[in-house]
Amino acid sequence: MAEDIVTLEVTDHVALVTLNRPPVNALNRALRDAIIETFDAISERDDIRVAVLTGAGRAFCAGADLKDRPDPTRTGAYHAHNRVTRETGNAIRECAKPVIAAVNGAALGAGLGLMAACDIYFVAEDAVFGMPEIDVGLAGGGAMLRTIFGRSTMRRLMLTGDRLTGAELYRRGIVEAALPLPELLPEAMRMATRIAGKSPLAVNYAKTSANMVDLMPQRDAYRFEQNFTVALSRTEDAKEARMAFVEKRKPNFKGR
Repeated sequence: MAEDIVTLEVTDHVALVTLNRPPVNALNRALRDAIIETFDAISERDDIRVAVLTGAGRAFCAGADLKDRPDPTRTGAYHAHNRVTRETGNAIRECAKPVIAAVNGAALGAGLGLMAACDIYFVAEDAVFGMPEIDVGLAGGGAMLRTIFGRSTMRRLMLTGDRLTGAELYRRGIVEAALPLPELLPEAMRMATRIAGKSPLAVNYAKTSANMVDLMPQRDAYRFEQNFTVALSRTEDAKEARMAFVEKRKPNFKGR
């Protein structure tokens, strides 16, 4: 793992993942590879139950590094580049553990896509968000924007390159909180700690369920969730949760 451009700190089952490519954490191939490797590892690590994703410095992620575009003279270069680009977000979206975004500064283009791939959003109130591809003669981002914005706003951002602030995203009900920067990471870590205290099996099933029901008709989605509930009810963690509730004590989950 390229630990210098993505750092990983684990405390009490919570992983803090920090993008660290100055000055604005722009996404090049090395940073994308490091993000994928980091979140794939988080999926497999038993000592991690929740992850928080943030950025070092003044930006969360200012988008793709335009100096790292594919070589148009090399056959297959764009296909290879686009594949890695897709998998950067997918590594977060498909991570077996919930991922909380703590967006400390600008989240633009692919950087906004990284936030969209997370499960829960906390943002700095003066952070800016946008999809500026149109301003450099490109287009894209609709697949990411549609997961967090309505029809009109999605198209406005794609067609104009306009930017919204964290405070505006909170006013629209898109993020959990828009906070002064010093309060941002502590609040995200508090939420992560709460989730880490739940049954890791139940949390994993809940994230998988949330991802899948987005893609399914309501009838099928409800059936899908019910099957998960039945499977979870037979686990040791579920029995421990019920006993702890009755006995008015903190549960001791084993992840089985």
